[in-house]
Amino acid sequence: MPPKNEPEKTIETKKPADSLFSRLKTGLSKTRAVLNTDINELFVAAKEIDENLFEELEELLVTSDLGMDITMEMMDRIRKKSKRLKTADELKHVLKEELMALFPDTPALPSKPVPAPPQVIMIVGVNGTGKTTTLGKLAMRYTRQGKKVLIAAADTFRAAAIEQVEVWADRSGAAVVRHKEGADPAAVAYDAVEAAIARGVDIVLVDTAGRLHTQKNLMEELKKIKRSINKKLITAPHEVLMVLDATTGQNAISQAKIFHEAVGITQIALTKLDGTAKGGIVAAIASTMGLPISYIGVGEGIDDLQAFDPQNFINALFD
Repeated sequence: MPPKNEPEKTIETKKPADSLFSRLKTGLSKTRAVLNTDINELFVAAKEIDENLFEELEELLVTSDLGMDITMEMMDRIRKKSKRLKTADELKHVLKEELMALFPDTPALPSKPVPAPPQVIMIVGVNGTGKTTTLGKLAMRYTRQGKKVLIAAADTFRAAAIEQVEVWADRSGAAVVRHKEGADPAAVAYDAVEAAIARGVDIVLVDTAGRLHTQKNLMEELKKIKRSINKKLITAPHEVLMVLDATTGQNAISQAKIFHEAVGITQIALTKLDGTAKGGIVAAIASTMGLPISYIGVGEGIDDLQAFDPQNFINALFD
């Protein structure tokens, strides 16, 4: 809830370039098919703003993966605001404002300034979330911007993980630092940063394990990687980007809390929003974690990893 005497966030009607917004709406088609139909039925012009409407809205928000606690707090505010409203359409606008207010004010992009290159971004997340694919698409984004990119293949435990990184490096024109399978991930990360400094690299993307095939604890391994990076470059890593699978719902929040406690997440990328994900989870993660969502994945293509804009996201769900 916004502090007193501060203006509430509002939903503007402007939209990005048609192709980008269309791609976003298309990617969210499965979510929209559920949420948008229910919302439109709920806010028909003839409906009265009464307790029955509130109960229906409450149920819809909970089932959209917004979560019980956030829904209850939001509904309290909506009920208070409803006293000055006349139509269900006005209530729909209030709902959009309340959803917008769940996203932190801190902009996700661009990242905070780096004293001197390279900028080191550590990518974390459990296996199966699309972590390495997201890293590859980010490499493509950066090389398209004319930046020199190096990828550290520090997920040395998963079969074929190094090969997957090399495929993405080849596609994007990025360099790779790799060791043999089963090597010390922290050593790979250290060598990658060292190489990046020597070669005048702009961006270092560090791939990490999402599960270990040994008795080692994953969080301790990630902490070790982070320490190793920092040992070589005192200001790094500059970002710790966690990749979450939106289709896992509230479980994604549990994952984020564990990783955040261990390595201090600074940004989030949400993948698989073109699947069976429910739209409320995006706002729930942003609100619960208090962290910016930098990217969302709405398809398999390179351009389907989009820089996240909460206003455009909400408009795409509702319009």
